[in-house]
Amino acid sequence: MRQQEAERMRTIPFSNIRTIFEEVDALKASGRRIVPFHIGRPDFDTPAHIKAAAKDALDAGFTSYTSNYGLLELREAIAESLATDNGVSIDPLRQIIVTVGANEAILLAMLATLNPGDEILVPDPMWLHYFYCVQLAGARVVSVPLRAEDDWKLDPAEVERRITPRTRMIVLNSPHNPTGAVYPRATFDAIADIVERHDLLLLSDEIYQRLRYDGVAHFSPASMAQIASRVITVDGFSKTYAMTGWRLGYVVASPELIDSMIRVHQYTTVCATSFAQAGAVAALRGPQESVQAMVEEFEQRRKLVVNAFADQPGALVTPQGAFYAFPKVPEGTSSDQWARRLLQQGGVAVVPGDAFGESGAGYVRLSYACGRTDLEHGLAVMRELRT
Repeated sequence: MRQQEAERMRTIPFSNIRTIFEEVDALKASGRRIVPFHIGRPDFDTPAHIKAAAKDALDAGFTSYTSNYGLLELREAIAESLATDNGVSIDPLRQIIVTVGANEAILLAMLATLNPGDEILVPDPMWLHYFYCVQLAGARVVSVPLRAEDDWKLDPAEVERRITPRTRMIVLNSPHNPTGAVYPRATFDAIADIVERHDLLLLSDEIYQRLRYDGVAHFSPASMAQIASRVITVDGFSKTYAMTGWRLGYVVASPELIDSMIRVHQYTTVCATSFAQAGAVAALRGPQESVQAMVEEFEQRRKLVVNAFADQPGALVTPQGAFYAFPKVPEGTSSDQWARRLLQQGGVAVVPGDAFGESGAGYVRLSYACGRTDLEHGLAVMRELRT
């Protein structure tokens, strides 16, 4: 029999993060208490007014397909939000696709714009969804290392050094998964110059943009007139509004790029769930107090994490955004060994740092999107096992 798997799948592994999920589920089923530091999702319920809007849509029979581009009212609400919060002016009719999560938005962008042999510059460590969506498109990732001594901030000079005639796109994610770093405006200015001089695309994943601390500002590169037509912005509702299971995201780009992406969308998912989109309208246009309350709670949890590592010099760069910390593992052990020890001996589930790229080796990702009781217990276990 011929090999049944496509050649392209030989380099696409099952997600390391999802492997941990499976192992954690098995341990929980056996009765073990597990601290869920591995989960990148808010532990809050979706706000009531958002759920009510989706229920009302269901009751009203809003269960058919929407436009491939998404519900117009939602696209208009997204455009309003981008203009008000990010200084980005777009046409909701021609520059937005509502997607099945931000994950699909990234895949659409890669499949619609990349050719076999293209090179895409991706900071490392980084959420590996980018790496493998690039490979599914037949292109190649070129890693740009991030370093703890630079506070996990991207160095534009490192980007410049990796530009070749095959370079097609740069990927940025700020606030950053897995480190919690937030890039300053100067970084975007320098990257914009590189993008313009080398005729590149820039994919900006801003899914954590509302989750920032210490007064740190968020910047959207699509607001820069000189590169606006080159920027593909990805965002969604999962993190800000605790809507991970709703699977709603969106991609924003020039009409020309959207025209390519919509054709991928048409032949894959067709459209995002109709009544879920009605809930997303309420998320953007309704009260925002629940978002602020969630951010304030995350900030208090972040302080607990930072304090837990305060007497260990060099162990943790203070995260400025998202809900992740990226602490260094103890001397003499690897990321995977430390993660397995924490899980097997202490019932604490973290993600090995090298699951996010080679530059993550020697670290683990800790998500503080869990209750205070779990957080305090998990941090105490980490300190105990570290000694």
